[in-house]
Amino acid sequence: MTAPTNEIELDELASEPNEQVIGTVSQIDGPILVAGAGGKMGFHLCKMLRKALDVSGKSNRLIAVSRFGDPTKREPFEKAGIETIPCDLTSEGAAERLPDSEAVCFLAGQKFGTSNAPEVLTLFNETMPARFANRFKDSKIVALSTGCVYPFVSADSGGSRESDPVVPAGDYAISCLGREQAFLKASETNRTPLALIRLNYSVDLRYGVLVDIAHKVFHQQPVDVTMGHLNCIWQGDATRHIICALGKTAPAPDAFILNVTGEKILHVREIASWFGERFSKPTEITGIEATEAWLNNASLSHSLFGAPEISEETLMEWVAPWIEKGRPLLGKPTNFEVRDGKY
Repeated sequence: MTAPTNEIELDELASEPNEQVIGTVSQIDGPILVAGAGGKMGFHLCKMLRKALDVSGKSNRLIAVSRFGDPTKREPFEKAGIETIPCDLTSEGAAERLPDSEAVCFLAGQKFGTSNAPEVLTLFNETMPARFANRFKDSKIVALSTGCVYPFVSADSGGSRESDPVVPAGDYAISCLGREQAFLKASETNRTPLALIRLNYSVDLRYGVLVDIAHKVFHQQPVDVTMGHLNCIWQGDATRHIICALGKTAPAPDAFILNVTGEKILHVREIASWFGERFSKPTEITGIEATEAWLNNASLSHSLFGAPEISEETLMEWVAPWIEKGRPLLGKPTNFEVRDGKY
């Protein structure tokens, strides 16, 4: 597969459905709504749904919901045949005004700028999801969560599995567990089919953990290796697995929980060294590597929906020229090295 060389190619490649995605979407007859569509994954997920519907010969209403504070942010969606509805989901009663939908992908939430604002975390990651879950009690819901709800584990462990206990560290992770619990409570009360996606970390060349490390190495900034290991996955693969989870939803207490990430546990120091060699630049390392990190085992996702089509090594090969040639970035660092959960 050829590496994308511009944002148009990136958007097309990251939104390409496979047969499983098409098969999943073909089973949905009613409207499909994506909440939080203006975020980092939203456009690719919406565009993949649109492509899958078109291939299936279906004309379902596909609705992207976001604040869309900048009206120009709606243009790519509408050009791709995706309806947009501006909506601030944190406003009481906002979700009630959204159209009924057979299937919903919930991507909304807040992470950064909340270290000193616990009330913002509570509103975005707990109160709002609870309202939303009850509004769409008659829909199939796939809701995004994070692998940060698990405790730190060693690289030797192979990563946390879906059956492992959740022990969130820090305010952000605690609020994400609160979001999961809000959806689970509504699912059990209303018998809503639900899937929760615990994602670590999506990379689309304009942002992501590999982009963060490559950017620092290229600009000769120190790379913090305190979080010594990580998982990551190409955004196109992550999006495919998220959509396929719509076909596995079930009411709580049997809600479908799925880790989504790549096949490998990567060593941050080795990633930095690789980019240093690739760029012919010295690599400055800072921090002392912890023995444990947030790591996920996604073998269930891979067994159900296929292994990622783009390996971590290929993804690094794609990131390098993107950074080297100064192509566009979103300017949204992941802060993957933060261990206290304060963002």
